[in-house]
Amino acid sequence: MKLKRIFAAVTAFALCASLAGCGAAATVSESAAESAAESAVEATPAVTEAPATEETADASEAALRIAGLKGPTTMGLVNLMSDEVASNYNFTMYGAADEIVPLLVKGDLDAAAVPANLAATLYNKTNGAVEVACINTLGVLYIVENGETVNSVGDLKGQTIVTTGKGATPEYVLRYVLTENGVDPDSDVTIEYCSEATEALSKVQAGEATIAMLPQPFVTSAMSQVEGLRVALDMNEEWQKVAGSKLVTGVLVVRKDAVENDPEAFAAFMDGYAASVEAANSDLEGTAALCEQYGVVAKAALAQKALPQCNIVFETGDEMKTDLETYFKVLYAADPASVGGALPADDFYYAG
Repeated sequence: MKLKRIFAAVTAFALCASLAGCGAAATVSESAAESAAESAVEATPAVTEAPATEETADASEAALRIAGLKGPTTMGLVNLMSDEVASNYNFTMYGAADEIVPLLVKGDLDAAAVPANLAATLYNKTNGAVEVACINTLGVLYIVENGETVNSVGDLKGQTIVTTGKGATPEYVLRYVLTENGVDPDSDVTIEYCSEATEALSKVQAGEATIAMLPQPFVTSAMSQVEGLRVALDMNEEWQKVAGSKLVTGVLVVRKDAVENDPEAFAAFMDGYAASVEAANSDLEGTAALCEQYGVVAKAALAQKALPQCNIVFETGDEMKTDLETYFKVLYAADPASVGGALPADDFYYAG
């Protein structure tokens, strides 16, 4: 029997820093990630569900239960969601990462597309009960300017940058890239933090600022609203220049027991996921329509324009480990709590 695929968009407070306004998945701040994970480990409240028949109960037990967040971290999954083989999976959409954490910790979910640092925090707070299966999204942060003065990181000296994500990865990425380019983030530039991307954009629209660091797909939306706004710097490229690895945004994290219960079924899911990501990067129109259908991005037109800049990938194995280890080391140096207090060990990385 084909299993029902569940796509419930749940309204919740913005645990993810600042991107909820455009439906993009953000990186979780260290305090929010740790608090959510600790709360889930210490207290696991009961979940109320509709009574299941014997047939649906058996089907649910066989299905891989996967959660996604609105925005880039789930864009690569939508083609699999719509595929016939998705009858083997239960997909659920959520509005914020704090809704996913307790369900994953309790075992009510098997896997989830989440910000990378949340996966590390979950690993630490569950004593290694989860692992990262793949990187699904690379950097989605961009420096935009209403003007023509910024063409390199060095050009940011003396400038004011409005952005979001204070106490989270956007701040750490910006400070790291500035520092590695010889720009002191505390004295050479002024960084103004906003609670939401819409607030940062409003400052640019009002002429209160000309430079902002924003995420996709919000950048695409912003460029249609502000005449003359352009992408000055791709932070993924700037990160790679100084870190020697790719900047990571999102991953798929999975409970180890779910993999161990049926390794072949999980391997088949990973094959389907890889094909779904390939389709996301080759069939922009079809993928964008599915993004709207499943509530990943509000409008297909926006999704189609943003997809090429959202860096949707399917990265596994040694490449995944190298990129994540470099990323986690930068976050750990900025604040150990941002990755759950310790760098994940080798068993965090799914070997397939």
